[in-house]
Amino acid sequence: MDIDVVVEDVASLDPELLQLPELSPVAFKASPQIAEDLFTQWLSLPETARLVRSLMDDAKAGASCNVLGNSFNVNTVGGASLPSMFPAGNAPPLSPRSSSGSPRISKQRTSPSSLGSPLKLISEPMREIIPQFYFKNGRPPPKDLKEQCLSRIEDLFNNHIDGLQIHEFKLVTKEICKLPSFFSSSLFRKIDTDCTGIVTRDGFIKYWVFGNMLTMDTAAKIFKILRQPECKYLTQVDFKPVLLELLATHPGLEFLRSTPEFQERYAETVIYRMFYYINRSGNGLLTLRELKRGNLIAAMQHADEEEDINKVMRFFSYEHFYVIYCKFWELDTDHDFLIDKENLIKYGNHALTYRIVDRIFSQVPRKFTSKVEGKMGYEDFVYFMLSEEDKSSEPSLEYWFKCIDLDGNGILTPNEMQFFYEEQLHRMECMGLEPVLFGDILCQIVDMIAPERENYITLHDLKGCKLSGNVFNILFNLNKFMAFESRDPFLIRQEREDPTLTEWDRFAHREYIRLSMEEDGEDVSNGSVEVWDESLEAPF
Repeated sequence: MDIDVVVEDVASLDPELLQLPELSPVAFKASPQIAEDLFTQWLSLPETARLVRSLMDDAKAGASCNVLGNSFNVNTVGGASLPSMFPAGNAPPLSPRSSSGSPRISKQRTSPSSLGSPLKLISEPMREIIPQFYFKNGRPPPKDLKEQCLSRIEDLFNNHIDGLQIHEFKLVTKEICKLPSFFSSSLFRKIDTDCTGIVTRDGFIKYWVFGNMLTMDTAAKIFKILRQPECKYLTQVDFKPVLLELLATHPGLEFLRSTPEFQERYAETVIYRMFYYINRSGNGLLTLRELKRGNLIAAMQHADEEEDINKVMRFFSYEHFYVIYCKFWELDTDHDFLIDKENLIKYGNHALTYRIVDRIFSQVPRKFTSKVEGKMGYEDFVYFMLSEEDKSSEPSLEYWFKCIDLDGNGILTPNEMQFFYEEQLHRMECMGLEPVLFGDILCQIVDMIAPERENYITLHDLKGCKLSGNVFNILFNLNKFMAFESRDPFLIRQEREDPTLTEWDRFAHREYIRLSMEEDGEDVSNGSVEVWDESLEAPF
């Protein structure tokens, strides 16, 4: 259709007929059709037709279509209709204009996208450059750290053009990698994937420097070195090479080299203790987070620096292993390396009740690793003994809490506690001791723990109290219950002399002295200088 015809038809319309009553924004939202009607009426105005013709002429002539600077403004378009839309004096203010008639625009930096549109100019803030914070293969080392490391590598590999053999690699492990020396073999094999028996300078740089091991913390380094490919956790097997190298190189364990059987038992015991305290999920799969949160790394570094292994009480003390293994051997009367209920009831001079032993063998606190029905293996015994002799530790509290929580609902009720205390009360009566009624015991427990609710006790309540281990002694260990009631001055003095020692440390020290004195007495009576009882095959 010819635009002239449109203009003539539009010009014949009476603008007064296009006026609409005043409408609020709410009316526009409720009836969107009103906006379309207004736009249709605006298109029918004569001024709109002239604007369209002007824009088309400019386009044909190649001129810029400056709508804002042309005749398109609220004052000229529909001059007769707009005043009727706003009451007198209520029209919104217009944008201020310069003398040339174009809007005033403050000078500011604009983005390329805004320059491409003549209808709007939008200022954008400068983009802040965020440095990369995630690196799939680890953060690359800083330039100065990398150069220092490369210089030290040159020094250590300088006289070994072909590379280093495994017995020459310990200095690299300690000085460059900052790891305990007994990780040397594991690190060597991790780099020497082709089993050539040699680690070259370039091979080490590729693994350690370009593998971004420099910027990892010690726990992450150890985790990466020990874990198997494609695994996201460590198992007990992964720690065996480290313990074997410790046994082969540590001066405090040199006396064990002639007894390989007990080397293996020592290594197993250390690993069991590691997982007891560090693997908080209890699934045997040690994560990097668990490794970082525990104190294993500090204990490894201590073991590497200390010549007396017995001073490394966390995990590595031989005396602690000695006490655990001898206790197990005493109970395992048939020496099949398994313990049943009748064996365990003898533990601690018959200190435990039958009911708590039944709960242990129901495997509620922990599934047994032994595959024999009704039998506890050595690993299971280590977990039991650590829990029994140090009830202040979190693993111990969780272990015994599961035993007392008969219905497994996460709370200990008075009925559940009374069930276990009944046998304690009966034993006191049989021994001629003055019985303490459960009502009095319950009041004592509530006062001791101060739970959030007095009608039950949660694991959270127990972990928040330093005396919580005594609750379990009251319920099923008569010997420790009586010692607690009498406030044994010997134990109190021990605690004051060295408060850094745990209950387990103090127990293991007492037991080691007792066991060693008994063995010394047997050696004198038998006229023997052997440090080994061959009939029992237990280390002394």
